[in-house]
Amino acid sequence: MAKRKSEDAPAGSPAWMATFSDLMNLLLCFFVLLFSMSSIDTEKWQQLTAALASTFSVLPSGGSVLSDEGVLISSGASQLTALSDYYNNVGLNTEGEVSPEEQDVYEQMKEQGLSQSEQMAEQIEAALEAKNVADRVEVTATSEYVELNLNGAILFDSGRADFKEGAESIVDRVADSIKQYDANTITIEGHTDNVPINTAQFPDNMMLSIHRAYTVFTYLVDKKGFDPTSLTSSGRGEAVPVASNSTPEGRAQNRRVEIKIYNSLYSQN
Repeated sequence: MAKRKSEDAPAGSPAWMATFSDLMNLLLCFFVLLFSMSSIDTEKWQQLTAALASTFSVLPSGGSVLSDEGVLISSGASQLTALSDYYNNVGLNTEGEVSPEEQDVYEQMKEQGLSQSEQMAEQIEAALEAKNVADRVEVTATSEYVELNLNGAILFDSGRADFKEGAESIVDRVADSIKQYDANTITIEGHTDNVPINTAQFPDNMMLSIHRAYTVFTYLVDKKGFDPTSLTSSGRGEAVPVASNSTPEGRAQNRRVEIKIYNSLYSQN
């Protein structure tokens, strides 16, 4: 026979629940009071914003990536994609324009990023000069990263992705010049001209550029001890020329490997 509920049992919620609710309200009021008495450090807030944003990736879309095991992931797929899109779209109004309130923040972040990149570029250029390879590497600073441009002709023979004779020495000295930024996000991009290639190993320029970038990637990781968790490689094929492919000189400029070292505002670590 079912036991009948006691007629003396109190109605409503248990007594402890009311006490608990009062405690939560008091804690809420306490933290609201603390917040109202505090002041926000704008610089620290910007650093926090940048740190949160840096969890997004930074490789432009369209590249193909090889993992540290040598596996082709996909076209444009990696942990690092479209960080610049994130910065360019946060705070936009319905017309796609940056609101006046956000404009100053954007400008300050870009200025801070460019200043940091320029300091990095100066240190890298000095290190390259000390290693006697400054004339082999073009260094450029942007608000997001420092780019090292290595002409493909000094690293690879035509149609090949393994280092040519003497290329390892150049990459070794370049690696020594940037090792201090190993903790930053570093991307390696391979680029080609538009001259078609179709071999058993490389059916097109995209695959050739992927393997050339990966050759540099494996050298930095295996021979120079770079952290593979902050280092990625990708191939862009002929998609991003820096000069006209209509002349031999222009095609030579387009055959290149770019090493991009992102500053702390744009690094994922």
